Amino acid sequence: MEKSRPKEMEEPSQEDIISLVNSIFLVSDFTKAEFSLEFKIEDKDFKSKFEGLARKLEDMSYVCKLEETDDGIYVIVQKFTLRKQGKIMKSAWTPRILFAIVIGFVMFDGYYRTSFTNSIVDIGEPLEMAVFYTLSVMGILGIHELGHIVAAKIHGLKTTWPYFLPGIPVYGIPTFGAFIQSRGLTINREILYDVAIAGPIAGLIVAIIVSIYGAYTAPVLDQVIADELFAQARLSDWNLGEPLLMTASLAMFGKGELFGQVILMTPFMFAAWIGFLITFLNLLPAWQLDGGHMARTLMGSKLHRYATFGSIGILVLLNYWPMAILILIMSSKNPSASPLDDVSPLSRKRKLSYIGIIGLAILCAPLPSNLLPNLLS
Repeated sequence: MEKSRPKEMEEPSQEDIISLVNSIFLVSDFTKAEFSLEFKIEDKDFKSKFEGLARKLEDMSYVCKLEETDDGIYVIVQKFTLRKQGKIMKSAWTPRILFAIVIGFVMFDGYYRTSFTNSIVDIGEPLEMAVFYTLSVMGILGIHELGHIVAAKIHGLKTTWPYFLPGIPVYGIPTFGAFIQSRGLTINREILYDVAIAGPIAGLIVAIIVSIYGAYTAPVLDQVIADELFAQARLSDWNLGEPLLMTASLAMFGKGELFGQVILMTPFMFAAWIGFLITFLNLLPAWQLDGGHMARTLMGSKLHRYATFGSIGILVLLNYWPMAILILIMSSKNPSASPLDDVSPLSRKRKLSYIGIIGLAILCAPLPSNLLPNLLS
């Protein structure tokens, strides 16, 4: 006996959409435009209702947007067309291949840095140290992305696996971080804020742990030996900036420039420095960085644009020109993310938490290494 095939779900009609919106909101006016359905709503408590509507419409391949005008609040409903991904980004192998490349780059970088450090002070077998260095770097980045994924899952958003970005080992940093792509629509400011803040906080915790261990194991050079190494050009001053959290880690063990000491930048210290740098960059209120998403939820699109320019200025002052130029170029093409509900304000506790985010950005910033000693002297 031939089994009957299940009928395909019929595409919802405009009448179905109109009925759905009317069942959720108190609609006082309705307009049928060329490409959209516009509903004027009178509900005072519309935030949670809109979230429920947005999730139902997304399953029906429709998208809704909340807009506030001089004469009231409107729900705009349109047909949702998924943006097609390129073959490379769509392939399940792409994140796996990138992950393998980054692992290789970080391992090679760790081996080289250990070998160089061993030429001055023996800190361990290069291959073994490279493994722990790789675990440190990838742990910081991986936990950062896991923070985003967990927060997205809590809010019902689907995401891709992380895409790790290869860097420039030995002559730069072995990885430029990682990113995930959302496979759902960001409904309101709070969801955008929560997903954005989760990554840097999670990654920073691991970076602090690595920094403390790195500071504990970092060799202190005798000043006479250090002077000889500087004279022989075997050692050079660290000029990429030192985060205050790294300075604090060293101070916990009575080490660092605060105590007039020369500290070797071991692989563990460098892994922590990468973690602090990536956290700092992500917390800048710029473009579509994590900090940019957070700032966008607080400031709106216009002020966020100014915050992006301010962030570029900060990077220029810190002599991080490549990142400043990259943000300038990318922000001109796609300035910020916009939630579907850009009317409902951010909650008070989230607004207050952003003060802490500013503080963390300062603590992670690669400040000139001699800044704090000069201020305290």
